[in-house]
Order: sequence, then structure tokens, then C-alpha cells
Amino acid sequence: MSKIERFEDLVVWKLARKLCKEINLIIQETPLKNDYKLRDQIKGSSGSVMDNIAEGFERDGNKEFIQFLSISKGSCGETRSQVYRCYDFGYIDNSKFEKLISDCIILNTKINNLISYLKKSSVIGRKYKP
Repeated sequence: MSKIERFEDLVVWKLARKLCKEINLIIQETPLKNDYKLRDQIKGSSGSVMDNIAEGFERDGNKEFIQFLSISKGSCGETRSQVYRCYDFGYIDNSKFEKLISDCIILNTKINNLISYLKKSSVIGRKYKP
């Protein structure tokens, strides 16, 4: 297992970035671009997933990282809910809907697994090293 030195090394951050990019493509390619409220909400929540992972990691303490991962997990759930709205409003087809829902569930599971790992870890973070 390789050592995680930057948030960019984290699988959960990479998956969150991919989700955010996919949401942005949908915004650009569908009439969602004209539904300003939903567009801004889903763009913000999907960006929040990756941003909170990064911010928590950069705090250099597992306790804070867990807190930010929890926020990220919530933002991923919010994004998933907004994907339902996009589908219900006809902005995305069933195959895109199923893929995005699956991506959100997988990402949330991986974030939750990282939270569980950190809670059990004896390492408390870089800022606590002498």
C-alpha cells in the first residue's frame, strides 16, 4: 500500500473529482444549464464533496479529517438527491441516472470506510507529531 502524502493521493478524492466533473458535463450538455437554482445546487454540492475531503486532509489531524469527511459524505448524499431531481425533470436519461446514483453510493461507502478506518487508527495526525 502506498503512503498517502497529499489529498490527491486519496481514492475518495479522485472519485469525488470524477463525480464533480461528470455533473459539470451534464450542466454543459443539457437544459439543466438553464435551471439556475438546481444547476447551482448540484454544482455546489458535488464540488463540496471533493473540497471537504481536501480541506479535512490538509488540517493534518484525524479528528478534524473525520469531521470534514462526514460533511463530504453529507454533500454526496445531497448530490445524489439532486440527481433524482435531474432525472425527474428530464435533464438526464435512465442510464445516466443509474450510473450517477451508483457512483454516489460507491463514493459514500468509500468515505464511510475511510471514516471507520481513521476512527480505529492509532495515528492521530501530522500536526500532533513532535
